[in-house]
Amino acid sequence: MIRRTTVPSLFTPPVYAHASVVEAGTKLAFLAGSVPLDADGKLVGEGDPVRQAQQVLANLGEQLRAVGSDFEHVAYTDVYVVSSEPAVLSAVWDVVEASGLSIGPHSSTLLGVACLGYTGQLVEITATAVVP
Repeated sequence: MIRRTTVPSLFTPPVYAHASVVEAGTKLAFLAGSVPLDADGKLVGEGDPVRQAQQVLANLGEQLRAVGSDFEHVAYTDVYVVSSEPAVLSAVWDVVEASGLSIGPHSSTLLGVACLGYTGQLVEITATAVVP
């Protein structure tokens, strides 16, 4: 369903694929950014990007289940982190990797950004997934 490719002539990525190919006729879900808010709309993990990443992934799992998919069927993500420090981005990526999202591995872009939509928000993940 998803063919994940690491291009031999490029650097070997640590835990993601260079490309994910999904055949035509497959149902795809394009998920809005998952954010670190609980079910009551309260920010989880204020000041803590690792805790926020855990909440974001929990919420992403809920989004995926709601459309009939799961982490295994994620083809692509954008991971946004409010930081200009590679160590902070790395710590958030460690949470992504531990979540099972990188199994496959999926294709992803990890970005350090200046600001996200909610006050105190440090992490957001958008995703495209196959709905099996």
